[in-house]
Amino acid sequence: MAQIQGQAGVNLTQELANYLQASGGNLTSEQLIKITNQYLSGGDKLGATGGSISNGIYKRFGEFDQVNGKVQVVTTGLWSGDTGSLSSFFTSSTQEVAASSNYYLNAYDSSAISDVQFAVAYGHKFGSGSISLANDDSSTLATKATYSQYKSILLEQVPNSSGSLHSIDDIYVINLSRARYKEKMDAGNWSLSLSGSNGISTLIDDSGKKFSDTVGKAGRVFDVVSGSLNLGSENEATIVAKYSSGSQAQGQGFGKFYPDQGIIILNPSAVESSIGSSIDKDSSDGGVLGYGISAEAKNHFLLYNAIKGGGDFEARRTENVSTSHYFIRATNREFNFSNNPSFVTGSDNSFVESSFEKDPKTFITTIGLYSDSNEMLAVAKTSQPIAKSFDKEVLIKVKLDF
Repeated sequence: MAQIQGQAGVNLTQELANYLQASGGNLTSEQLIKITNQYLSGGDKLGATGGSISNGIYKRFGEFDQVNGKVQVVTTGLWSGDTGSLSSFFTSSTQEVAASSNYYLNAYDSSAISDVQFAVAYGHKFGSGSISLANDDSSTLATKATYSQYKSILLEQVPNSSGSLHSIDDIYVINLSRARYKEKMDAGNWSLSLSGSNGISTLIDDSGKKFSDTVGKAGRVFDVVSGSLNLGSENEATIVAKYSSGSQAQGQGFGKFYPDQGIIILNPSAVESSIGSSIDKDSSDGGVLGYGISAEAKNHFLLYNAIKGGGDFEARRTENVSTSHYFIRATNREFNFSNNPSFVTGSDNSFVESSFEKDPKTFITTIGLYSDSNEMLAVAKTSQPIAKSFDKEVLIKVKLDF
């Protein structure tokens, strides 16, 4: 049995005396328990066995009717509509000819051009793929600007098969829309199919996870590898090849994956070696891209076409969602009457149904959560009306995510 001694006991006695005097004999068990619990530790705190009784439309939550501070990990499909697979890809004809297309190309999930799903970009350390200043004094060297931007953001290089760092001169960037990945991409739960003369090649990351929310290895940077997620089976992801062995990318990795940034960096030479089609051209490529030295090469259009040809970009996102739980208790003596005008009739406001006088019937359909200032903060709707009467008690749990 808990004991309150010393100055704490004196303070409790004084506070109870003040409450008794101020209440004029109109006591509530909830207030008495609240005052006493201030002087008790966690395991010794008192609870109201029956809860408070409400004769109106409002009822204050009891000591143990609220559970706050819970965190729930939620994983959903990354693309619009919370879908996990993107198979159709579209671009904007307006952006294709705009100045921004020298830097990046937005990809959409429908021809309606509504929500951007991701963007692709190409960067080169020395500006290859852009019009040189020797050919155009007004050149912005878009590829050099892109390379420098992502180098400053990520500060990473592509590792080779021996584990040392291999700094490549050019990169492809797949930048997921922030509205799509929200908090972070789900490592181990994305795959990208690329089409080329060798057929379809599939890239994943090497976290080795399937459907898990814990990081598979230290850090939040993973290598991009060729492999399969093995969805629909009991097998974990399979890594087919971790590093490219092609003549153009001997010992170089396929790239890097940054789940917290929603960014995938690809090594153009390694990807080109894998899919068998040229996606790594500069602005003086002899017109292969349809551009001459007087126009930007726009290599990212080639990567976009490889993604569109692959026809499958699967990805999921994960979020830490804070939750609060509220337990709404309607005892047998509560909420058996309604303020709805249809509940009564006539000038004397008699019950519409005479049986309601001794055996009223109501139905709970809506629950409002209010602040101490009587401001409505949230509204919850039941999936179907819940019958309430003197011989029924109802317990409803309301969950708020934020």
